[in-house]
Amino acid sequence: MQAKKYILPTVILCLGLLLPQLLDFFGLQYLLSLATRALIYGLAASSLNLILGYGGLVSLGHAAFMGIGGYTAGILLYHVQEGSLISVLLPSASLCNSALVAWPLAMAFAALFALVTGLISLRTRGMHFIMITLAFAQMVYFFFTSLDTYGGSDGISLYGRNTLPGLDLDNDQVFYYLCLALLLLFLGLMHRLIHARFGRALIAGRENVVRLQALGIAPLGYQLSAYCLAGAVAGLAGALLVNQGEFVSPEMIHWTRSGELMVMVLVGGMARLFGPVLGAIVLLFLEEYLAMYTDHWMVIFGPFLILVVLFGRSGLYGLLFAGRQRP
Repeated sequence: MQAKKYILPTVILCLGLLLPQLLDFFGLQYLLSLATRALIYGLAASSLNLILGYGGLVSLGHAAFMGIGGYTAGILLYHVQEGSLISVLLPSASLCNSALVAWPLAMAFAALFALVTGLISLRTRGMHFIMITLAFAQMVYFFFTSLDTYGGSDGISLYGRNTLPGLDLDNDQVFYYLCLALLLLFLGLMHRLIHARFGRALIAGRENVVRLQALGIAPLGYQLSAYCLAGAVAGLAGALLVNQGEFVSPEMIHWTRSGELMVMVLVGGMARLFGPVLGAIVLLFLEEYLAMYTDHWMVIFGPFLILVVLFGRSGLYGLLFAGRQRP
């Protein structure tokens, strides 16, 4: 039984490492772009899983962090294309274009927004928390919609990706493996956190906040730290998504995108390390193939989601490993 829990992660890892070669072999290279998007959304959904699955914080504003990170990278790339400097802090195009600058900035701005909004949101519970995170996300959505300099509601079309020393990010295979490495790095960090004191306190707050406070542990600090970390990682996912699609628009921030991330977590399995990744893969590939037959693919996906919720309370991961209890 102990070895069984490693089967799915091992299979996913092997498939992930071999996927570009397998797609080349079968003449399906066009699916590499979709697979890269699945990895990026898996990263964003895993960051949501940290606060939703392990922390019990139901947020409808997670896409705001993706949007902030995406626009940070997109605006810097836009100024490189236009040949203009964004500020004295970034006095050269090479700095604006560098992933070593753009991606940490994307994470920092997203984490800062998470810190400011989290200090307010985390003082509420239940439906109030859901609505206040939705309100903050919609504020960000309308803010970027109003930026006519950066395309307004139409967004910004870009003509290249960030640069990274030693790697050609314009090569789709290289970019795919970079996204895979970043996803695995975050999953490894999550595994360490969840099995440390931090994770135990976060899970205890999900189960019973009053009891945790009675033990002399203040849950706010743990929840806020997790909220900021989740925001920073979602910001990184947003920057990667902009690089992958070479396009950024306010649609990335819309509340429906937060709903999609939540569906990925639910379908894959809340409080399961690989659950959201599995959910992202299933959702995106189902969308891709069902959309070939009908524009109303959600009519088919809806019953599938209902069946997963009814028969697999822990998502697809729970169906595959029914004996495993979530933390």
